[in-house]
Amino acid sequence: MIYEAYQAQEDFFLPFRAAAELVAANLKQPLAGPFGNFLARGVAAGAELVSRAKLIHERPDFGITTIKVAGRETQVFEDVAAETAFGTLLHFRKEPASRQPPVLLVAPMAGHFATLLRDTVRTLLPDHDVYVTDWHNARDIPRAEGRFGLDDYIGHLIGFLEQIGPGAHVIGVCQPCNALLAAVAVMAQGKHKAQPRSMTLMAGPVDARFNPTRVNQLAMDHPISWFEDNLITTVPRQFHGAHRRVYPGFLQLSAFMSMNPARHLRAHCDLFGNLLSGNLAGADVTRNFYDEYFAVLDLPAEFYLETVERVFQDHCLARGEFHHRGRKVEPAAIRNTALLTVEGTRDDICGIGQTKAAHTLCTGIAAGLERRHLQVDTGHYGVFSGSRWQREIYPTVRDVIRASN
Repeated sequence: MIYEAYQAQEDFFLPFRAAAELVAANLKQPLAGPFGNFLARGVAAGAELVSRAKLIHERPDFGITTIKVAGRETQVFEDVAAETAFGTLLHFRKEPASRQPPVLLVAPMAGHFATLLRDTVRTLLPDHDVYVTDWHNARDIPRAEGRFGLDDYIGHLIGFLEQIGPGAHVIGVCQPCNALLAAVAVMAQGKHKAQPRSMTLMAGPVDARFNPTRVNQLAMDHPISWFEDNLITTVPRQFHGAHRRVYPGFLQLSAFMSMNPARHLRAHCDLFGNLLSGNLAGADVTRNFYDEYFAVLDLPAEFYLETVERVFQDHCLARGEFHHRGRKVEPAAIRNTALLTVEGTRDDICGIGQTKAAHTLCTGIAAGLERRHLQVDTGHYGVFSGSRWQREIYPTVRDVIRASN
């Protein structure tokens, strides 16, 4: 019922938001003329905030069409390298093509689309042949396509690495770090030819017992039955995934925003002030962030519940009790894959030590193939986007890939 209530509210406010968007668009026109007065700007700014008070359930565009490679302007095209009902292996093909290390960027399946990593992709592109896991919105996947659990997620990662072929490198950001480590371990145990040459784990819960955050504490404070009873619902009948059980993206976003509501309120007050004063550059910064932040996807219920239970409650991988399709996963089997872990000292989602724990589990990796990077004064999103990612973290990632290529 919770999804039905949410959708009814969205449908009810749709005409009001459309009217506010029309008002904002019309009042923006006289800003440079004699009628561009303070009152008009105020009404336009307020109307824009009303029109933006909504969530988006379709993936935004990456919007990366050109990139400079060795000082040369290069066109970028998005190709589908492989696709299933639940995810697409997206290839950012460059023309003219150049021989560069292939990198699979594993995006989180945690309520946002892969475009949350737009800055990560843009930074990687000049030096690498980039692929991204583009997960689909569960509310658009028909029930006939079946279930999608944590084992299926790991199977997709292995399948995508197979598609790219031997010699690839892999980077996991946030939520997928635990599953990615398991996938690489499964490949190592099976002596798979497509084992990645390097694995970078960034701000992800390999062992969530270290420095637990509010996210970790929520998982530990309730039994798995509480999550199933209170957070799992079914997709309304008007969507392709009608009656599929999901963890809705709007609930995940609400949880994230509740962690720091003052910051989000302040950001929108700043947006109003920038629109009122005509500081469009400042307004665009806030617009661009929330256009991405408010684009949400639903998670298959099986995947969400299994992740909460096996990663955040039972800590299966860290305790040596993780199984994939009935077979025990052994991170110690990884020998030929270099390992880099990246953490931020101000990360309020993944505590310090949770990602670094991978080094303790991967005892088969030689010391010369391991590196740790702790970025000071950096929060969760700063680990993979923004100036510190570009200037201080990315060079380390690039060096590890080059050294193991």
